[in-house]
Formats: sequence, C-alpha cells, structure tokens
Amino acid sequence: MITFFLSIVLLVVAYFVYGKIVEKIFGIDTQRPTPAITKADGVDYVPMKPWRIFLIQFLNIAGVGPICGAIMGAQFGTASFLWIVFGSIFAGAVHDFIAGMISLRNDGCSLPEIHGKYLGNGVKQIMRAFTILLMILVGAVFINTPAVLLNTNFTSDWNIYIWIGIIFAYYLIATLLPIDKLIGKLYPIFGILLVAMAVAILIAFVIYKPDIPELWHGLANKHPHADTNPIFPMMFISIACGAISGFHATQSPLMARCMVNEKQGRPIFYGAMITEGVVALIWAAAATVFYHNPELHSLTVNPATGQQFGGNAMVGIIANRWFPPVVATVTIIGVISAAVTSGDTALRSARLIVADFLKYDQKPIKNRLFISIPIFLLTAGLLVFSLTDEKGFDVIWRYFAWSNQVLAMVTLWAITMYLAKNKKIFIITFIPALFMTMVCSTFILISQSGGLGLMPIWAYSISGLITLDAGAIFVFWLVKHRKQSIAKEKE
Repeated sequence: MITFFLSIVLLVVAYFVYGKIVEKIFGIDTQRPTPAITKADGVDYVPMKPWRIFLIQFLNIAGVGPICGAIMGAQFGTASFLWIVFGSIFAGAVHDFIAGMISLRNDGCSLPEIHGKYLGNGVKQIMRAFTILLMILVGAVFINTPAVLLNTNFTSDWNIYIWIGIIFAYYLIATLLPIDKLIGKLYPIFGILLVAMAVAILIAFVIYKPDIPELWHGLANKHPHADTNPIFPMMFISIACGAISGFHATQSPLMARCMVNEKQGRPIFYGAMITEGVVALIWAAAATVFYHNPELHSLTVNPATGQQFGGNAMVGIIANRWFPPVVATVTIIGVISAAVTSGDTALRSARLIVADFLKYDQKPIKNRLFISIPIFLLTAGLLVFSLTDEKGFDVIWRYFAWSNQVLAMVTLWAITMYLAKNKKIFIITFIPALFMTMVCSTFILISQSGGLGLMPIWAYSISGLITLDAGAIFVFWLVKHRKQSIAKEKE
C-alpha cells in the first residue's frame, strides 16, 4: 500500500504547493467585483457560500467519472496511479482553475466564449456545437447509468423506462429552476456522500489490508485485451474525470456565477479537482485489488460472456464484498446520485451555452423552456439508441470519453493563449496542451473501435507530427505577437 498512500499525500501536498504557484501565476484580485454581485438575476447569478459552491463543483465535475473511469483505467495496472496523480496535479487542476477564473473575470461566460476569445471566432463556432453535443452525450450517459443501476440493484421487475422517465423529469426540473433552489440545497449533501464512499473504501483497506500492487512491481499493461488497448493512449482516455476532463470546464461557469471573491477560486476549482483525484485513486486502487489479485479475479469476470465487468458492475462487486449490506446499498445509491447530479448540470450547461450564443435572457422561465426542450429531445433520441441498440451505450460512452478529452485539449490551448497574451508563465498549460494533443490524436488514429485502426507505428508517428505542428504554430504565433507588442510600445 506504500504507493497508494504516497499518492494520496502527493495530491494533498500539491494543493497547497503547486496550487498556490498556479494561483500566483494567474494573479487573483480580491477587490475585483464578481458577476454574482454585478449581474445577480436570482436564477443563474446567485451568490452562495464558498463551502456550498465547493461541494456543488466537486459533485458536478465528479459524477461517475472518478469511479467508473478509474475502475476501467485500473484494468491497465498500477500505471493508472501515475496518471491520476500527475494528471490531476499538473493538468486537470490547472485546467479547471484557470478556465474557471477566466470565466469569473468575463461575467461567468460559458466555455465556448472563452475558446472564441483566445482561439478565434471560427473555433468558437465549432466549439459551441461540439460542447453542446458533449453535454447531450453526458446527459444521455448519466440517465442510462443510474437507470440501469437502480433497475439492476433495486427494482429488477420494473421496466427500465420507468426509472428513465423519473430521472428525465428530474433533469428538466433541475435545469429550469434557479440554481440555489434545488442544486444549491441538495447537491452539497450528495457531495458529502461521494466523499464518504471513498472514506468507506479507505477504512476497508485498513480492515482487510488488501494487496495493492506497488509501482516497483512493474508498469506492464495488464488489460485483458492489451493487444488492442495500449496504455498510451487508451488509459488516458479511460481515466478522464479522475485526471483531466473538458467537461469540468463546462461546469466551472455555473459556479463562477455564484462566487463572491476571487480568493475562492483555488479551493473551488483547483481543490475540487484534487479531491476528485483522491476519490479516483481510491476507486482505482480498489479495482486493482480485484482485477489483478488471483484470489479475487474470478469475481470480475462475467460467467456468461467471459468478459471482465466494467465500471457499473464493479461498483456493486466491491461494495458487496467489503461492506455490510446497509453500507453497500448506500454506496450504490451514492454512485447513482453522482451520475444523476452530473447529468442535470450538463444539460443546464447546454442551456447556458445556447443562451450565451443567442444572448437570450434566462430570467423568464418560458425562455429557459424554449432552449431546454430541443436539448432534451436530442438527449432522449440518444438515450433510446443507447438502450435499443446492442452496442449503443458502448458507442455513446466511447465518443463521450474521446470528445471529453478533445474539449480538455482545446481548453488547454485557449488558456495557454490567455497566459501568453497576458505575459504570464504559460509553460504550466503549454506542456499539458501538447500532451493531450498527442493523446487525442493517437486515440482516433489507433483505436480499433471508433477510430481509424492504424498500426501503432503509423498512429504514433502521425500523432507526433500533429503535436509538433500544434506546438510550432503556437511558438510562431507567440514570436509574432511579442514582436507586435514591442512595436506598439515603441510607437
């Protein structure tokens, strides 16, 4: 367990050390008025207490990502620990903090508006459509997942569409209501529950003393289909929300519209990501014990198909193996609530993105309905596909995971441009931007399912060239920009 506990310590220390460095590079202004004060509307711009905002942000960005994603990433072995730790510290938390702070300084603007401001109008138009599509994919995934978990674990004699109808109705209500009426009151409780689940697993570690693999035992790829799932890039796509996720930056504007001081940014944005990294690490460690321990491995294999169980099933296996029935039930309910509370805020984000684009006042509820209904109809269409097609959910999840990381990549480039334009140290996002460019381009080139399926040598070579080109374009722009700035200063 030495690797596991050292990883926890690294994540916690990073919040106080590297998080402070990133905050200093950005340069917060505690006297600057926030949009919660200057644009208060009682619907989306509503001042809230910092601890409440933190818990809502944590729950919004978490969902089942640091649970199911981390479990799927654990199939690759202990390499997953490294990605969760260093991805959270140097990529995910930096991405979330700076994107959130830029939104805070721009009236709580939605993510595509940030893309447009720093990457150009053409990128803004593309990312508007791309981000809305991602939010709809998230909505569909996070209706399907809790509905399946509820039906499987509690009401197996029900038609699954009953749960889907209930969750769908709840999503519509949560999307339309002012943020402090339902989300502001209920979600902090669910956020505490999500943390409590992780603490319960930590306690199980102490009681059962499971054999958690150490890094020095090797970083070999232990995925059951390692030949078609190389660690790079597959593991980096599987573990998204537990390390870096573009979805997070779509949620930050929701909380930026509720903050009353810029000093709240580090705990709310950087801190929530580090907390999510801790949760992801705990679930990855638990799954690693089951996947890679000969005595427990048989529990992870579906006897009907011979395939390893994925995230949803493994949650139940871990909970029922280590916890008393009551605690196991609460754990499963906690995972369900995490999925539900990310799905509704995803659709709320989609509403706000469209509203920002149309400059459509969201105070009247009829205006909120006007935008929300088409979004919900598209979500319903994807949801039906995920349930009626044998591979529908797998297809949606695959494209959700990839598009999620593409969004993170684009956001990293946007905030790198922000830092460069404002003469701040941009290396903190430039390197993660290059890395995620390599991850995303390699995945679409090498993936046998949904990608081009190229041979590894070709996939890595082409994605390497794409990454080098992206870096070169940025450097050429930077040189040109600085020459123009010097020329202006001399005039």
